[in-house]
Amino acid sequence: MFDITRVHAAPSADLLTPDNSVMLFVDHQPQMFFGTGSGDRTAIINSTVGLAKAARAFGVPAVLSTVAAESFSGPLLPQLAAVFPEQKPVDRTSMNAWEDEALVEAVRATGRRKIVLSGLWTEVCLVLPALSALEQGYEVYVVTDASGGVTPAAHEHALQRMTAAGAVPVTWVQVLLELQRDWAREETYPAVMEIVKEHAGAYGLGVVYAQSVIGAHAAG
Repeated sequence: MFDITRVHAAPSADLLTPDNSVMLFVDHQPQMFFGTGSGDRTAIINSTVGLAKAARAFGVPAVLSTVAAESFSGPLLPQLAAVFPEQKPVDRTSMNAWEDEALVEAVRATGRRKIVLSGLWTEVCLVLPALSALEQGYEVYVVTDASGGVTPAAHEHALQRMTAAGAVPVTWVQVLLELQRDWAREETYPAVMEIVKEHAGAYGLGVVYAQSVIGAHAAG
């Protein structure tokens, strides 16, 4: 029941923060990109790297995973690996990442309940762990533009299935700005602006323009 006396300036508990979320990157690998046809692959790579840099900028734990890296799918996307140079991906044989003990333990060890999930392909490598994690009480946020399916229909139908089960579709810029949430947070502002300028397309160019005309501290 709505109680107007309880209305006050405060963020929703549903929002992603650097303290309540973990990012899970699943199977961003060459062989998986070869079969991706739901969107521009270069754009998916750009979104994935932007998302990874957001995790690094805010200190959000990231779990990297590959499937059959040495026998079929190839290594983790080099641009993604470069963001986390000290981190070794969890390699699996299972299509469902949530059936791999090492991966689940890596997520569990973070103590975070909100999983920011991205990967290839949407209809397999995202749907399966998303449904599995949701069933066990996690909140799942699927980064749609850092993910891709074999066809546009496969991608969309998979998103619909996850959404129906309770997952929340988001975009990588949405995640970045939700983590920042206040332009007065000076400790992360410079990093956010650099990520935006490098990966956010026309928005990034807008920041370049604003900073050149208004000044270095022009808000994004």
